[in-house]
Amino acid sequence: MSAVGPIYLDYAATTPVDARVAARMAECLGAEGMFGNPASTHSFGRLARAQVEAARAQVAALIGARAPDLVFTSGATEANNLAILGVARAALAAGRRAASGNAKTPARTPHVITARTEHKAVLDPCRQLEREGIAVTYLTPAGDGRISPQQLREALHPDTVLVSLMHANNETGAIQDIAAFAELCRAHGAALHVDAAQSAGKLPIDVVALNLDLLSFTAHKLYGPKGIGALYVRPERRVSLQPLMYGGGHERGLRSGTLPVHQIVGFGAACELAAVALNAESVRLADLRDRLWGGIGRMPGVLLNSPLPNSLPGILNVSFAGIEGESLLFGLTELALASGSACNSDSDEPSYVLRALGRDRETAQSSLRFSLGRGTTAADIDQTLIAVEREVTKLRAAALASPPDAWALSGEAGAREQGTWVRFMFTTRGGLIVEATHQVYGCPQTQAVCTWLVSELKGRALSDPGLGGPQDWARRLGIPNERLTRLLVVEDALRNALTSTMAP
Repeated sequence: MSAVGPIYLDYAATTPVDARVAARMAECLGAEGMFGNPASTHSFGRLARAQVEAARAQVAALIGARAPDLVFTSGATEANNLAILGVARAALAAGRRAASGNAKTPARTPHVITARTEHKAVLDPCRQLEREGIAVTYLTPAGDGRISPQQLREALHPDTVLVSLMHANNETGAIQDIAAFAELCRAHGAALHVDAAQSAGKLPIDVVALNLDLLSFTAHKLYGPKGIGALYVRPERRVSLQPLMYGGGHERGLRSGTLPVHQIVGFGAACELAAVALNAESVRLADLRDRLWGGIGRMPGVLLNSPLPNSLPGILNVSFAGIEGESLLFGLTELALASGSACNSDSDEPSYVLRALGRDRETAQSSLRFSLGRGTTAADIDQTLIAVEREVTKLRAAALASPPDAWALSGEAGAREQGTWVRFMFTTRGGLIVEATHQVYGCPQTQAVCTWLVSELKGRALSDPGLGGPQDWARRLGIPNERLTRLLVVEDALRNALTSTMAP
């Protein structure tokens, strides 16, 4: 752990604002700065508008676009929604108008294509479109996370109006062949939208050379501020894009709302810095990622989920057999990174991305995503390897413990593939528990309860240890009520052990 806290390895989630970016933003905030409303016609407004347009050019340059073709949004999520809902709803409305003018021609249902591994900011708008009567096809990638051009070709049909496929995956880093997708969509007449939230500023992008119709990205993934993003719209597609919000006609009528000058200026500065550093930083991050994989890959029971070398240089996704990812993450206090386990959510389903790639529940639930960035050093990677090996060894020991035949009583419950499995083992004498141990595969709360129970069972009566049940354990250990269902497996395993017939 560094002097300022854990080693940060979650750059795919967000990045710190670069100090140079923060300084530019500060110039736009105070009374002495460029605080005016860009829509105002007085000198303060004109100065603010000039800063916005200068930043627009910086942002557009990162992706090879013309500045007028960029629409500022609150982030990639809004940009994705504007692209997907805007295109599909416009097509639906056009079809209904055409049908109303010709009673013999029924309205055609627009068709949209996406992938099962897209970010929720794409999947959820697509599900909303389905509720509105629009057909959506969800492509399943190959095991490496990539969609083949042949898959897309076969999914296209006459009513396809939009294809939305990301450039690089936020969990595995898998890079898609968007040039091939664009060629297919252009020949078919469908619009191609690309979510480039993870790739902008990390991979070279030229929307004109690639023939892309729409592309979303955001500032906070490339050392800019949160709350600002952009949607590139090819001029020919602008007329067929329906806005999500109304009220003022800002951004050429596609995104109403007063422009946040300081955030836009920060976005522009971040894009300019990213463009300068892109090539060298990509090489550096790839070297660090390879160093990390070189150490982790030597550990037993490890599965690589990132399709090297067809993945972002700064992302490495790995599964550890026999270990629940959230428990591994819980023990890695000196690291800040992401787990593929759903134990920290209300869902029992682990990473839907890894499940879509054919990983079973246990494998998906045992994954960690390491995402590297500008602040990551070789020393950080070496410390990470030490910490991961320590926790993997410890958790596997907890899951294996002593074989059950060395103990007088044994009982288990749950299943690894369901995310929780527990076994308790006792030796007894004169109706008392002399020794107790356990094996456990599960989330940190499950681990904590099992560890506490075996520490308390020694010397207690086999017939009734007097330790209560899940609600009592949760209160004692400060476990939230929404985790109680996970403790029912612990209760079943303990009951099965206490009532087992292995004792002489």
